[in-house]
Amino acid sequence: MTLELFLLVAAALFSVGLFGALTQQSIVMLMMGLELMLGGVILAAAGVWHYIAPAATDGQVLIVLAVTVMAVEMAVGFAIVTALFRAREVDVTDEAAELKA
Repeated sequence: MTLELFLLVAAALFSVGLFGALTQQSIVMLMMGLELMLGGVILAAAGVWHYIAPAATDGQVLIVLAVTVMAVEMAVGFAIVTALFRAREVDVTDEAAELKA
């Protein structure tokens, strides 16, 4: 695989995620769009790092760390959304924005 193909797939993932994050009203769908955007960024970083230094393990460790942080962040986000839905039955971003008090 070439670097251009890695970057093309990463740009496609980021674009789909950006479209999903900007057009969806559901909090869960918004988080899925953000997850796709982060996945695109991580794929681009992994592809570039593979072509810069393929023998070095620094890039692999950094990518695994980024994926782990992304998974923890999504788990915490879904826990907050679940708690918000159970407490107030709010599942769209417009209603959640009114809870700022």
